[in-house]
Amino acid sequence: MKTVIELLHQGAEKYGTKPYLGNKLGDDWVTYSYRDTDRLSSAFAASLLEQGFKKNDTISILSEGRSSWVISEFGVLKAGCVSVPLSTKLTGEEIIFRLDHSESRALLVSENNLQKALEVMDKLVKKPLLILLSPPSEKIPGLVSGAGLGAGKDFFVYDELTARGEALLDKWQKQLQKIEDELSEDDTVTICYTSGTTGNPKGIMLTHKNYLHNALNAAKIVRVEEGWKSLIMLPLDHSFAHTVGPYIFLEEGLAMYFVDAQGGPVAAMRNLPKNLREINPDFLLTVPALSGNFMKKMLSGIMEQKPFVQKLFKKGLEAGIARAGNGFNKTPLWVRIKNFLPWALANALIFPKLRSVFGKNIKFCIGGGALLEIKQQEFFNAIGVPVYQGYGLTENSPIICANSAERHKFGTSGTIIPELDVRIMKDANTECRVGEAGQIVTRGGSVMKGYFKNPEATAETIIDNWLWSGDLGYIDPDDFLVVTGREKALLIAADGEKYSPEIIEEAVINTSRLVNQIMVFNEQCKYTTALITLDKDALTEALNKQGLAPADDAGLDRVIELIRGDLLAFKDHPEYTGIPGQWRPSSFALIPGAFGEEHGLVNSTMKLVRYKVRDFYRSRIDELYASGLADPCNQGNRKALKEILKA
Repeated sequence: MKTVIELLHQGAEKYGTKPYLGNKLGDDWVTYSYRDTDRLSSAFAASLLEQGFKKNDTISILSEGRSSWVISEFGVLKAGCVSVPLSTKLTGEEIIFRLDHSESRALLVSENNLQKALEVMDKLVKKPLLILLSPPSEKIPGLVSGAGLGAGKDFFVYDELTARGEALLDKWQKQLQKIEDELSEDDTVTICYTSGTTGNPKGIMLTHKNYLHNALNAAKIVRVEEGWKSLIMLPLDHSFAHTVGPYIFLEEGLAMYFVDAQGGPVAAMRNLPKNLREINPDFLLTVPALSGNFMKKMLSGIMEQKPFVQKLFKKGLEAGIARAGNGFNKTPLWVRIKNFLPWALANALIFPKLRSVFGKNIKFCIGGGALLEIKQQEFFNAIGVPVYQGYGLTENSPIICANSAERHKFGTSGTIIPELDVRIMKDANTECRVGEAGQIVTRGGSVMKGYFKNPEATAETIIDNWLWSGDLGYIDPDDFLVVTGREKALLIAADGEKYSPEIIEEAVINTSRLVNQIMVFNEQCKYTTALITLDKDALTEALNKQGLAPADDAGLDRVIELIRGDLLAFKDHPEYTGIPGQWRPSSFALIPGAFGEEHGLVNSTMKLVRYKVRDFYRSRIDELYASGLADPCNQGNRKALKEILKA
């Protein structure tokens, strides 16, 4: 097998009319089989050829996950073109850069994102054709004509193109077969732009060989069963969902359903709980921000119960965590026996209700996109819905390693996939010992072709066929990979010493009651600081318990000191005593609200875009260092605290 198109043919032949894709149209779930997907994608490809598209033309996709997203992308590939998946959270300027840089000849867009697309058309070097992926509502003709576009000329509807393509298949069948026969494993499938968490985005070229190598080998790590279902909560432009979804699902005979986004992203979030109950997925793909929200809502729900239920839950959770240990090394028999009864009671009376949030059939979740705090891993494992942490990067297509039901250890990113070489390098020539941290480098069929139109960046990243990830980590004595952070995101002290901010951020999130989000900062300064957002409900509860009612600066300062103590709670926790004092935040800036999407402060997986957060809040950071003293009781924090308490 040399292309993902062959993988689709194989899936159609092997699984036939079994459901492969599903999304809601109106109030009903509509499914497409493996065979449907193969046929309809060929029809879409025929329409593209009819419109004059040629080999290596680029076509961007700006849409939430839906069946037509997957079918149309396979059609793009069958026409010999290249897909450019775009995040629906991009700003207009970011969309313009990607469309221009990729030289996209068409843009497949859902109605939820059509207005954003129309607003950038006149700012592009060359206008692409617009193809509406979702069924058009009554307002579409007005929007299109108002933008000066002509239906059937520079604006098309996916359903109409696909229907026309079915009628054109006889005409274009030989050409489609010729294109497929001439495709090589080194032809580009997608150009995936980096989210730019530490700098400007680059277009990552991933080939048929890359996707097949990664999907087929990753499938050997996490065991699934033919016929299992999943509700895809992550965007398909995210490389984790893109590889696991269309390709691993094809290989393993799985069905993927998409969250109902009719009405926009707010409606999608509202529909998620209902969709989970309707689909009853066997497993889910998630990211830390998403699973963290589930955990918060569960804990909030428990706090609304009677004290007896709260106590039973707390004891059961602690017992479940104790019984599991680190998930790999077997806990002593006496620990398991001692904790059996409180765990068993909670598992019979409380945990099933928490698990039911994910439906009746849930077995586990796979987490990617960012480091998953060990607190989340322990929590979900104890209640019976383990979240197995994985790790990868888009340049590696993306999966490098993963935990699974068969082999997992909390606090690690799992076992390296087969047929992928991984080294931990101290420098260009020195490989680290077991347990010693360095840069993670990989070699194998999953490694990208390179960065689109950027040979310099490619040469800096791929050296002698080894991909230098920019991520730091180590391999422990049990052959689990532990990721500690990004090299470019390192804190740098005044004396040049470096440290990973993720280590501190994880420690804070795992031990703090009040901190909701945190970004630790030090760029060659005398002391380390942090930008933090707070959990308003938890803060209110803490103030009530302490009897604090800030009415003046002195009162506000007492609350700030309370927050300082909570922020540094990790220093007394046995797991984090090894964090050197110089890297503990000596001061902090309170940020009202949350680091959100409005200003591009988080990417599509809710991971902080560190340089954007730094630049956006530069004045607050400067205030923390202005006096030369690490004192969080400053006017900026007093003002922010008033705003937080009023909200």
